Amino acid sequence: MMAPEEGAVFDSVGKIINGMDLKSNEPFWLVKNGILQSYPSLKSNESCDVLIVGGGITGSLIAHQMVKDGYKTILIDKREIANGSTSATTSMLQYEIDVPLYELSEMIGEKGAVESYKACAKSIDDLEKIAVEIKSTAGFQRKKSLYFASKKKDVSWLIKESDARKSAGFNVKWLEAEEIQEKFGFQKTYGGILSDQGASIDAFIFAHELLQFNEKKGLKIFDKTEMKTVKYHSGYNEVFTAENIKITTKKIIYCIGYESKNLIKEDFVQLKSTFAIVSEREDSLPASLNKMLFWNTDEPYLYMRTTDDGRLLIGGGDEDFQNPEKRDALLDKKEKEILRNLKKVLPEYQFYTDFTWAGTFGETKDGLPYIGEHEKFKNSYFVLGFGGNGITFSVTGMEMASAFMKKENHQLKEYFKFGR
Repeated sequence: MMAPEEGAVFDSVGKIINGMDLKSNEPFWLVKNGILQSYPSLKSNESCDVLIVGGGITGSLIAHQMVKDGYKTILIDKREIANGSTSATTSMLQYEIDVPLYELSEMIGEKGAVESYKACAKSIDDLEKIAVEIKSTAGFQRKKSLYFASKKKDVSWLIKESDARKSAGFNVKWLEAEEIQEKFGFQKTYGGILSDQGASIDAFIFAHELLQFNEKKGLKIFDKTEMKTVKYHSGYNEVFTAENIKITTKKIIYCIGYESKNLIKEDFVQLKSTFAIVSEREDSLPASLNKMLFWNTDEPYLYMRTTDDGRLLIGGGDEDFQNPEKRDALLDKKEKEILRNLKKVLPEYQFYTDFTWAGTFGETKDGLPYIGEHEKFKNSYFVLGFGGNGITFSVTGMEMASAFMKKENHQLKEYFKFGR
């Protein structure tokens, strides 16, 4: 693919990212938090240094970085702010990538694999600093993580993974099945990796808080504002909305997550649907589950965490995404499937469902995000955090976008680039 000619018009943004519904009805965070803040739609022409497309957690983080770096920044979203994937995320903050470290080392080399894992670990520390900086009320909480074998045949490679992480300097400990049962009450496990580095947060609240913090510093935010066409020039772009209002910008940073699948033509990510349920509030929630993230070696894997208001959130049952209707039609079936899997691990625990929802996420060939330039999009940059730890990838994207704007290199550029 060649970059568009100067003055060329790219006229497919609105048409192709317009129709994807990234979540089912009633995602827990949206119902729990309600409308936190509303923003105006764009009604007159604007100009800026950086235009961020996408007002979810990724766009909010990138906006925070751009404002901090001193750029005149505008953020637009065709929906209400944080009403896409951010309202449906489970917000488990993990350094672990969906592809195990030892396997990723075989795919891209040990150096790139270790650097990618370490970047995710650093992202959790960085996110905590941002939460303190903006005086966040989004409930950032440090947690440990247990990655446990659900089948006997998984033990050998999981031990190999534990050794790879130790060699890379991560603080991990192997727990035998008996230790897992003693600590957490889990049945039918075959050992697992206990990691110190992990956290959780309410990403929906956090995204709103980031935007409110930076709006006071000059960030302009417009929701219900849909990008329709882009006209490329030397050193700047002209963006036209569905209402034919123009934004003149030196750079565009796309933070549109899984909707990029329809914007970028090559086959670089496989869309999946994942399903989650959250329990009613309860005083009897086992204390051993607090301050922990859990996931297992099933394919697709079961994952769970507690919320800050005394609920158990569990998910899994991933399927290839076809369309929102087919995904949402599976909600009842997937709820039963997830609860059956939970029963294998915690047979005595009585789970009372409060909310069930589904979201769309993306799987890449190596579990890594796509962060960088694309030859088809001039004066532009993409920050697309995919997989189970997309939020931590987005924090790394802050560093990388900052380097991009300054025309500096970043050590992860080659590993996260398009066409790798």
